[in-house]
Amino acid sequence: MTDRLQRRAGIASAAVLAILGGWHVYWAGGGQVGLGAVVPEREGRELFRPPPVGTLAVALLLFGAARTVLGCVGAWAVPTPLVRWSRRMTWLLSVTFALRAIGDIRYAGFFKRVRGTRFARWDSALYSPLCALLALGCAAAASVGVPRADRRRR
Repeated sequence: MTDRLQRRAGIASAAVLAILGGWHVYWAGGGQVGLGAVVPEREGRELFRPPPVGTLAVALLLFGAARTVLGCVGAWAVPTPLVRWSRRMTWLLSVTFALRAIGDIRYAGFFKRVRGTRFARWDSALYSPLCALLALGCAAAASVGVPRADRRRR
């Protein structure tokens, strides 16, 4: 895979992460659209009800993840000493999304056992495949060669 394609994968992944962060801000602010299918269920009841502050914290983490990936591919300026940190964090994001795609074996992920709920259907159709794609996109981004501007500074 070329650096150019890897950069595009990283930028696309960062865009998806930012959009997901926007959705979380919407839900933290009281938005209801899509809310009924984003929390795992057991016997028709949600396993947990995330508080607005927790949802906002997830949004901030998603925005931070987008920023980190953009820094890793050189689309957002990162001070030279932080380039390695950005790359390592992007690898960590890749592993995190891969683990989410695999799931907790019971309620979420490709290998979940509970399958008849609305969340499970959305998880199989969208959430887990999206996490797998984000894992691949972050891995591609973390594999990009050091941007030219950073090579000159070393």
